[in-house]
Amino acid sequence: MRNFIIALFIALPNFLNAQSNSNHPQLVVGVVVDQMRPDFISRYWDKFGSGGFKRLINEGFNCKNTQYNYAPTHTGPGHASIYTGTTPSYHGITGNDWFDLVAMDTVNCVSDPKVTSVGTTSTEGNCSPSRLLTTTITDQLRLATQMKAKVISVSLKNRGAILPGGRSGQAYWFDGLTGKFITSSWYRNDLPTWLNEFNDRCWADEYLSKPWKTVFPLKEYTESDHDDSPYEAPFTGEGKPIFPHDLPSLRGTRYDIITDIPFGNTMTKDVALAAILGEKLGDDSITDFLAISFSAVDHIGHQFGIESVEMEDAYIRLDRDLSDLLTFLDNRVGKNKYLFFLTADHGAPSNPIRSRDLKLNTGIINTRNIQDTARYFLKMKYGKEEYYRCRIKEQVYLDEDLITKDKLSLCDMSFELGTFLKKTIAGLGETLTSCEMESNVYSDMLKSRIQNGHYHGRGGDVYLLYLPGWTEPIAGVNRNQGTNHGSPYSYDAHVPLLWYGRNIPNGSTHHEVNITDIVPTLSFLLNIPLPYSANGKKIDELIK
Repeated sequence: MRNFIIALFIALPNFLNAQSNSNHPQLVVGVVVDQMRPDFISRYWDKFGSGGFKRLINEGFNCKNTQYNYAPTHTGPGHASIYTGTTPSYHGITGNDWFDLVAMDTVNCVSDPKVTSVGTTSTEGNCSPSRLLTTTITDQLRLATQMKAKVISVSLKNRGAILPGGRSGQAYWFDGLTGKFITSSWYRNDLPTWLNEFNDRCWADEYLSKPWKTVFPLKEYTESDHDDSPYEAPFTGEGKPIFPHDLPSLRGTRYDIITDIPFGNTMTKDVALAAILGEKLGDDSITDFLAISFSAVDHIGHQFGIESVEMEDAYIRLDRDLSDLLTFLDNRVGKNKYLFFLTADHGAPSNPIRSRDLKLNTGIINTRNIQDTARYFLKMKYGKEEYYRCRIKEQVYLDEDLITKDKLSLCDMSFELGTFLKKTIAGLGETLTSCEMESNVYSDMLKSRIQNGHYHGRGGDVYLLYLPGWTEPIAGVNRNQGTNHGSPYSYDAHVPLLWYGRNIPNGSTHHEVNITDIVPTLSFLLNIPLPYSANGKKIDELIK
């Protein structure tokens, strides 16, 4: 009897661990929708089928008050924060682009001149996660399983695929020159067989061979503005931004236009399904991870705005893509054997000119005026306009080396410049300097969010906080058309967060949840360590 008890005592930890592991999902699927607000679900609810958003809401768990706790709210920082469980002040992805003090040039958040393209001769593959300064939940899953867990990340955008996959996963993104999904030498030296087979099908050609028509009759899109709206930008070569959009005649010789239409999301779903089959994701007891970023709706929002029929039709089609994805997971992995979550990297405001015409206090920032005014002030106050280096989105960069050489104070100059810009630039509400953010801790929500988005050496010397509803114009789009994002305000910071599947209760919460809380929750659900810099909190309502 004593020997039996001793043997049981020795075996018990392994038995309990086996029981714990058996409760893990076989596959985690993380979906990020690029530019989505929670109200899109209720706005388009009656147009959705039963298997997509409605299934996630009715059978899963809805965190209704999920917020970005930092700014700027852009694609790169959003994907990095979702998967690291921390803010740009720790993971270092402060924007899609920033000025690099080593390269002395503007760099992209995933650009990497040390790697080469795989699957294309273009430079679209010269990318990697090397600029990400901490681990992701996908890295931690790999580490916790002695690198046996498979991590695959797919998106049309390179940053939408690379940042969720972390430093140890596999990432694949779309090349607008060839119409194929590619990768870089950071990950491997050739494309996997399943992706070559997918690319050989020439899906992009198929989706661009027919016009973009609405799913339902145009008159039924009562949740949106009228189709021929002055607040929307037409495609290049198109007279008006109205349906149907003649894709075969608009596409030209490249494939870029597929990133601007809902079929780009459908193709992303298709490559995700091919990855599940090709990589045998979820086929064994070791939890795998599939990260999917649907980025076409972001391009559509930028071009047409969030009140457009195009945006509504894109979400109707995305709902069908989600339904296809969930049904496939049911059949392939098994219902209740996978864990699924959906969120967004940022929201978006209404078109500022449309809002202004409706008598709201909104507008378009004259970004050229920011540059000219800054140079004028520095010339008049300090004798040199060359102290101004550049502006990237909401951030102004000064030439610190020149300022130091001339024995001037960067902190004083930044503060005085910010104060002058506040007084002279229409739509500019507040400015914060890098020096201020590095020497203060803010309790004010907006300032705190800006501070959480700042990383020394990458962020600008002066951060520009525009008034609510004011945005920068869209590059390549008429300054009065489409929409933009990046602010700490609710229209950009409030996003959906839906959970579904293995170990997920049915219900909802109105408690405030930060975007950085997703990773700690996943860590508890998977029983793996947190990423190195994660500082969010687990969502208690989801942890049984």
